[in-house]
Amino acid sequence: MHVALLSGGKDSYYAVCRSGLNIDLGLVIRYEFPRPSPHTLNLGKTIETLLLSGIPITVARLSKGKELEETVRILRKLRADTIIAGDVHIEDHLKYMEKVAKEAGATLVEPLWGLDPLEALYEEVGVGIKPLIIGCGEGLDGWLGTILGGDSIDEFVYEARRLGIDPLGEHGEYHTIVVDGPLHASPLRFKILGTEDYGNYKVLRLV
Repeated sequence: MHVALLSGGKDSYYAVCRSGLNIDLGLVIRYEFPRPSPHTLNLGKTIETLLLSGIPITVARLSKGKELEETVRILRKLRADTIIAGDVHIEDHLKYMEKVAKEAGATLVEPLWGLDPLEALYEEVGVGIKPLIIGCGEGLDGWLGTILGGDSIDEFVYEARRLGIDPLGEHGEYHTIVVDGPLHASPLRFKILGTEDYGNYKVLRLV
């Protein structure tokens, strides 16, 4: 059983593309954070875009403080023998996933690991992934609701570098939802309802 950890965002989506594996199931995990995740607030659209990608989806909500043990239990229950994840350069993320995979008795596949963040971003849009920015911190407010690609990608990279922000956003500086890509049977249709403000972070609401 090949299980991909997916959020609906560009990196986990690209990890599936780059893995070359047939994905049996996508696991969308809901964590308890002080600030709501843009993916959780738009969970319906997250599920919809992944289904348009031909990936069967299940959603699991984890208890605060029990994330690792509950993730392992879910993966065991699913009989996962391969886990695909989209980590790129944060060592703690990789170590966490290695521990999850070991305890679940599965092989971890990290197709993006070790890529230069800028290289990864350009690869993603280069293969046809269209990520819509649905959440961002201060400084990137003007990019909320933008689909990265074409001319916008160079402008975005320039702005991210000017602000000293990881252009890939792996530290959570911004979040995306893939509205179209090489796995999609058709683009995700959506409308922007509005913006919610969580202090220094803003999130789009989609329908």
